[in-house]
Amino acid sequence: MSANHTTLSVNVPDIGDFDAVEVIEVLVKPGDDVATDDPLVTLESDKATMEIPAPAAGQVKAVLVAEGDKVRQGDAVVELTVSEPAGAEKTTPQDPQSETPAATETPEEAAETPPKTISAPTPAVPRKAPPTPFEANIRKPGTPAHASPAVRKFARELGVAIEQVPGSGPKGRITRKDVQRFVKGVMQSGAAPAAASGDGLPVMPTVDFSQFGPVETRPLTKIQKLSGKNLWRNWVRIPHVTQFEDADITELERFRQAHKHEAKAQGFNLTPLAFLVKAVTRALKQFPKFNASLDATGENLILKKYYHIGVAVDTPDGLVVPVIRHADEKGIFAIARELADISQRAREKKLKTTELQGGTFSISSLGGIGGTAFTPIINAPEVAILGVSRHHMQPVWDGEAFVPRLTLPLSLSYDHRVIDGAEAARFCVYLADILADMKKILL
Repeated sequence: MSANHTTLSVNVPDIGDFDAVEVIEVLVKPGDDVATDDPLVTLESDKATMEIPAPAAGQVKAVLVAEGDKVRQGDAVVELTVSEPAGAEKTTPQDPQSETPAATETPEEAAETPPKTISAPTPAVPRKAPPTPFEANIRKPGTPAHASPAVRKFARELGVAIEQVPGSGPKGRITRKDVQRFVKGVMQSGAAPAAASGDGLPVMPTVDFSQFGPVETRPLTKIQKLSGKNLWRNWVRIPHVTQFEDADITELERFRQAHKHEAKAQGFNLTPLAFLVKAVTRALKQFPKFNASLDATGENLILKKYYHIGVAVDTPDGLVVPVIRHADEKGIFAIARELADISQRAREKKLKTTELQGGTFSISSLGGIGGTAFTPIINAPEVAILGVSRHHMQPVWDGEAFVPRLTLPLSLSYDHRVIDGAEAARFCVYLADILADMKKILL
């Protein structure tokens, strides 16, 4: 049977709260044959990657984006030429106010018909204000450089201050070749390229470690690369202070042990982390500053009336922080069941982008591994994060004798621009008091 050919435009689907995301891989080129669901382009947000698949089998007619480009929901990325069986029924949209059948297209009209659009359905939810980006490609006052995000990223990777590179493109735009030419000139002159950091931090020196002994080079995973950038940004831009506290969880652990078999029978583990999530929501309601964010100007505090708790999950590719939404409205068993589910899907790379967004406070628990205390880095735009280490038994004086009590070390890092030391100490004492009394957690 003969076939007709039509053009499909493949668009960016719903990308959640992000205003724009970066194209990190273009997996096809014009002329390539693709099958249904073959990946065409890979996008990357702060914590997740997403492949845009082919909606139908066909041939790539055009690739409309390049690596390093920023795209938004609805942007066209690839055009496909697909085959339709001859005589296949075609539907033509009609004016809902007219009952007259659509007229048959002439060949000239058909030639002018725009390509069909294939995109993921978008829920009718008002978009939130885009987050304030933090990248070196944002123009700073008085900066004359003109370069694409991809070129700026290339310059940063080479430790080059983009402002010092002469541009040869239209209107002085800096190209990739300009950066390469600049580096070559610096190398030949024996001078070191200027630091590219907008914070004025010097670039780390390049060392040939093989001169000292055998080495092996392993590339970082995508998650590690993204996490590294965010952790560096948060550590440099947020004045961190860490408050330490010990919580007596003797009664909590006794309660957990008594009910863990019931949870196991329902298909999940009742872990101490579930109790921590619930206790933290109580503390956040008592101390609303810890459930807040600074606005883009740094002059106003946004107090959130919802409680979405991020929980750090260790995966083979690096750390991800899925979010337990409305944790204050859920019971211990419901939280434990959800923790088991998102942890498993995080390790299998099956989390949705939306499940990594919207957190108001984070918990990083190393209790299953070890350690006595640590200083977790705040997960901006949040203003605090709770670190949890391994619990241990220690003697506590009860007024008459030393008695053994199970103690859980807590490490609270907070943004000192928003929270002062006294508030942090009160928060930790309050949280420890809740953890020590099971009735306060369950109420």
